Amino acid sequence: MARRSIHFRIRKKLKGTQDRPRMNIFRSAKHIYVQVIDDFRGMTLVSASTVDTLVRKDVRNGGNVEAAKLVGKTVAERALAKGIEKVVFDRGGYRYHGRIKALADAAREAGMKF
Repeated sequence: MARRSIHFRIRKKLKGTQDRPRMNIFRSAKHIYVQVIDDFRGMTLVSASTVDTLVRKDVRNGGNVEAAKLVGKTVAERALAKGIEKVVFDRGGYRYHGRIKALADAAREAGMKF
């Protein structure tokens, strides 16, 4: 419940636009999910997760740092293919360490800016 209230507090300040959409992260015990969202239109532009068939074949366990790095790289490649370079990073109420940090660093290395 604490994470949800933190997430709502963050969302009051962050808005994704057409020029700079919001990159949202959700993490569970077994998987990690990322969406690049245009809040103005209410549309998901790009997504990636450890349950995607392309990512799943390279990941044995979806709940670790290595899987988060692969998902970060995948979402960055998909976003760059659609012409999205800059995003607003929404950590979803999670602390910026572990899988969240690994995903963000991998996305930055692949060419995303936030």
